[in-house]
Amino acid sequence: MPEKPVHRKPPKRSRNLFTDISYFLIHRPKPATLLRFATEDDRENYNKRILQRLGIKPDDYTILNIHQIGVDAPPSYVFNELLKWSGESTCWPNHLARVDRIDDKLENIRILPFGWSKYPFGMKNIFGFNLIPLFLMNAIRFKTVPDSFDFDNARYLLYRCSGGYPIGFFSMYVRTSIPELGEAESTRLFIIVGFNFYGRKGWAKKGIINRTWQAVHNQVTTNVIHRLKILCEWRFDMIHRQPDLRRHFGADPK
Repeated sequence: MPEKPVHRKPPKRSRNLFTDISYFLIHRPKPATLLRFATEDDRENYNKRILQRLGIKPDDYTILNIHQIGVDAPPSYVFNELLKWSGESTCWPNHLARVDRIDDKLENIRILPFGWSKYPFGMKNIFGFNLIPLFLMNAIRFKTVPDSFDFDNARYLLYRCSGGYPIGFFSMYVRTSIPELGEAESTRLFIIVGFNFYGRKGWAKKGIINRTWQAVHNQVTTNVIHRLKILCEWRFDMIHRQPDLRRHFGADPK
């Protein structure tokens, strides 16, 4: 008998702060998405290649976290989903850290803790930290169309970050999967972050600070990237089951 087609479902929408905590901080999806390396040299070499591809100086960020996942949808579909990133996105913890597009533009974003645009109860900071906005994101470069010589159809969003949370840059990167690397799905999606501890590079060597920030970041990012995968695969499946939608998006996506 022929296989019954899989009708995927989109990720559940988080309704409040408690479901944000459940979906993004407590839930542990499989497989793990954080790239790990056998040696520190392997890690540094890989990081340098990624940074060079993004046009960033490797020496500026001593800590680089890279999460990746395979997506069963073409790169163009996955990248188009990234362009919809907003305060309504189901793949981001918008009750914990709301995405606020400045002038409704993806190029400039404020991440607001709990959606606060100003401190409550007349407070001037939170435990001595200026966390509103949690961080600002200003576009360095959006690569929306792959170069003609790009064999892997690479596209990405790259931001410079500033503010209370210690991120120096943030990127979401999409490319065609490479079978020689054991990548089975059509597309590889990466979320890449360079940490910058309030400009204090020495903080990167302090174990407890390093481990705390990385643990929070890794848990949230793992859930974000899994949700993006689920959403892209569901949407692509819907398009192929509905011819009108397929014609709208194009019959031969790349």
